[in-house]
Amino acid sequence: MSKDVYITGAAMTPFGRHTGTLAPELAQAAILRAMDDAGVQPKDIQAIYCANVLGGMILGQVIVRDLGFNGIPVYNVENACASGATAVHLARHAMLAEQYETVLVFGIEQLTALGGGTIPLQRNDAMTDLYATAGMVLPAVYAMRGTRFIAERGASPRDLAAVAVKNRRHGALNEYAQQRKETTLDEVLASRMIADPLTLLQCCPSQVDGSAAVVLSTKRGSANKPVKVLSSAVVSGLREGARDDILDAEITARAARVSYEQAGLSPKDVDVVELHDAFTIAELLYYEALGLAAHGEAVSLLHSGATALGGRQPVNPSGGLLAKGHPLGATGVAQMVELTWQLQGRAGARQVEGAKVGLAQCTGGGIAGVDHAASSVHLLGV
Repeated sequence: MSKDVYITGAAMTPFGRHTGTLAPELAQAAILRAMDDAGVQPKDIQAIYCANVLGGMILGQVIVRDLGFNGIPVYNVENACASGATAVHLARHAMLAEQYETVLVFGIEQLTALGGGTIPLQRNDAMTDLYATAGMVLPAVYAMRGTRFIAERGASPRDLAAVAVKNRRHGALNEYAQQRKETTLDEVLASRMIADPLTLLQCCPSQVDGSAAVVLSTKRGSANKPVKVLSSAVVSGLREGARDDILDAEITARAARVSYEQAGLSPKDVDVVELHDAFTIAELLYYEALGLAAHGEAVSLLHSGATALGGRQPVNPSGGLLAKGHPLGATGVAQMVELTWQLQGRAGARQVEGAKVGLAQCTGGGIAGVDHAASSVHLLGV
């Protein structure tokens, strides 16, 4: 496992409602743009990884059937919201094992096809999971964390709402984001209550379609400045005990430790972060889990301006899930597209100047008795 793996091409579709567009059409748009970005043809691709959560069986094969890939392996990857990141992780492992030199990884989701509502924790029978049986939904899970955070950390609902204000400000600069309108603290707090203390503008949009794609290669390529995948970690949740802290985000902290160790880096080496802010409270918890803030210092870090554009370590310059949107299978790949553009100096008005190292963090799945089902942390660098 001595070869380096690079992102040599990156692309995505705008996230939003793509009425009248089929999921394969969305995915194909991202795929073709990423390949053009990398300067490769179908004959150069040796394997394909398709990340998707709710699109059904063999979606990858359906999407690439007419693109001229000539029977190469297609792997369909589902790992809840971490599906896209997991697909990159698996592809990188195959390349480090010298199975492939150049592969395509893409994520796709069309949530508007579901007709609205919250994403189900489980779609299986009632015996599968206690939370699913009880009707637990993710806004409720994060609302409990938010309530506990406010009670134990001396925080207020305005502190949580400030995350949405920051990320919507960033999203207004991103032509790929679903929500491109800035908001104020008062507007966030006055929006419809979803699960106390989380209001509508503190939850990522549930009606969103989109796709993202990257070309990975052990060859540096020549189309654009290649971005090296410095490390990749995917871990599963541990069984929780009665005294476990729901504010701990243990699974993400564990994935981050693995990823930092692989890369030989520490949190202070990171210049830009794309993290899984499905709800405002999540960003604050992940500041601490990723080592960006010490325990109990997340709110102070946010209000210092360090995680805003122009700050020391901008977090979610894309607008994050709160503004960009969260088409499940595409999210993890889209985070890496954003970081690739940032590290190549191609992010336009939201560019983080001088960025050399980027971190992408994505969690996935809620099941009874664990923090999350999966968490991934990747470090990218130039």
